[in-house]
Amino acid sequence: MRQFISGNLNYSSWSIRPLLVSRKVGLPVEEIIVPLDFPETSAKLKALSPTAKVPLLIWDGLEIWESLAIAEFIAEWAPPGEVWPEASEARAIARAVSSEMHAGFQTIRNMCSMDIRSRHPAPDMTPALEADITRLQAMWSGLRAKYGKGGPFLFGKWSAADAFFAPVVTRFRTYGLPLTGAASEYAAAVLEDPLFRTLEEQAKLEPWWIKYGPDGRSSGMLTPPAAT
Repeated sequence: MRQFISGNLNYSSWSIRPLLVSRKVGLPVEEIIVPLDFPETSAKLKALSPTAKVPLLIWDGLEIWESLAIAEFIAEWAPPGEVWPEASEARAIARAVSSEMHAGFQTIRNMCSMDIRSRHPAPDMTPALEADITRLQAMWSGLRAKYGKGGPFLFGKWSAADAFFAPVVTRFRTYGLPLTGAASEYAAAVLEDPLFRTLEEQAKLEPWWIKYGPDGRSSGMLTPPAAT
């Protein structure tokens, strides 16, 4: 059995990171979505995942339950250079910035929850949020300048680093956060990439919603349009 189990594509940022990698290289898996934040979600995930979380890659009896580990597994399955840059220096830096994304940027992630299909007012610009935005601006611009000569992405050609930053790119659009120069051009390239556009269209069609409020998260089903 070969399955990729994710949460809602519109909201589950950690799911879509390795999912984009999987789709980019054509990993032969069945994609399964478990809608998040419903009363039955925890029970469904406990029956599927050792951590009761998503994403999860099931591959011939092997269970891989962490985003970076899934990306590395796919990198070993795919031809060299399809997931990480071929040059050793660029490959090391791509892994470093992906790990930084994996462990950091808590403020922008907490204050600007991922919601691909919606647009929300920008939150108050706190020093912590400004620091996250400044770091992302400098990182994306610097990587494009040093490694991005061969294409529109951080390391020229698309890599897993772009998959790991894609959910953050969507937050800049969703909340109207500021980006300039090469960082803005990079964000536009991610949003215009056919790989992301396909996922975006799927996210728009999902029937579930999640809302974030002072009392936590709530969820429900979108009301279908009335027949005419």
